[in-house]
Amino acid sequence: MKTTAFIRLLAGTMLAGTVPYVHAQSSVALYGIVDTSLRYLTNADAKNDSQLAMGVGPVTGSRWGLKGSEDLGGGLQTIFRLENGFNLWNGQLASTNTLFSRLAYVGLSSNRYGAVTVGRQNTPLFDQLGDVYDPLTVGNYDQDGWLPGALGYGLRSNNAIKYNGQFGGLNVEGMYSVGGVPGSLGASSMYGLTASYVVNGLSFDAGYQQNSDSANNKFRVVNVSAVYSLDSVKAYAGWLHAQDNTGIVDLYMGATGSPASTWTPKTKTNRIDDGFYVGTTWQVTSPLLLTAAGYYDHSRNALNSDGTTLGRGTRYSAALLAEYSLSKRTEVYGTVDYIRGTGAATADFPGRNNQTGIAVGLRNIF
Repeated sequence: MKTTAFIRLLAGTMLAGTVPYVHAQSSVALYGIVDTSLRYLTNADAKNDSQLAMGVGPVTGSRWGLKGSEDLGGGLQTIFRLENGFNLWNGQLASTNTLFSRLAYVGLSSNRYGAVTVGRQNTPLFDQLGDVYDPLTVGNYDQDGWLPGALGYGLRSNNAIKYNGQFGGLNVEGMYSVGGVPGSLGASSMYGLTASYVVNGLSFDAGYQQNSDSANNKFRVVNVSAVYSLDSVKAYAGWLHAQDNTGIVDLYMGATGSPASTWTPKTKTNRIDDGFYVGTTWQVTSPLLLTAAGYYDHSRNALNSDGTTLGRGTRYSAALLAEYSLSKRTEVYGTVDYIRGTGAATADFPGRNNQTGIAVGLRNIF
């Protein structure tokens, strides 16, 4: 089926779903974000050439989705969500051969007891960092989104059973992803848990996540985060501690074109990372939002540039982002970021051990 015909079919289904039934209230909504940026980047290849390219926005990727619910009575609802990620600058799917790469789930939601959903979903760690505790909401550029992106191995998971409950100021999320490997319940599985609490403008979060590869090697991460809100200003701080024997963090830490980005994962190295971040957002005026963020990571047992020996590395980055709303749906933005690495972390760069990026872009939300 052609893509245009498929979208028309989904749109028709959406419109039909908005018609209220006599015995139950149901709704289906179409939503999305259309976002792209023009970005200048230094030391973009092994020759240390600069690059001007169009690509993803700094904090939101382009997407469209369908979400819906049906009231079953007694405070109980059936819910579903399908969310596609795509590249605005070339029209391609964000993930090859995967239509709903971002979200695809169905479940039951209770006003009193919370929600249980099954399918492809965000991990609890990703929910908390992306929605509340990371000032850049898990950034998209290699140069400023590497810490939660790499240490949050498996920010989304297939075959997942997830619980989300809100009890006053306390939010609890738990997820278990079925591995599906014959003879092993642990291989290719994951589980995670977060608990957050809000009181008097102060939000705390703590969580744990474990992922297993197909050979049952483990990746584990602990996170502790906090946000304090005072009028138009928010202050952020967090710590992530990760232990990896799957080899995937060495690969994910590498920026585009770097030696690390081309490696085959090397398992059982016991790589350990301690990552810290701080940041602030300031709603200067109703249309103008400013964000500043800094990220630092110290790694042990990380692969050196030769892809064989192990060593220690440090890397840090800083980003400034200004967003200006032209309307309730449309905004323009500009961002500047800088990153530098030493030791084993130099393998994460395509050329020199530092990069500076400058970008401007346009976002429309529907």
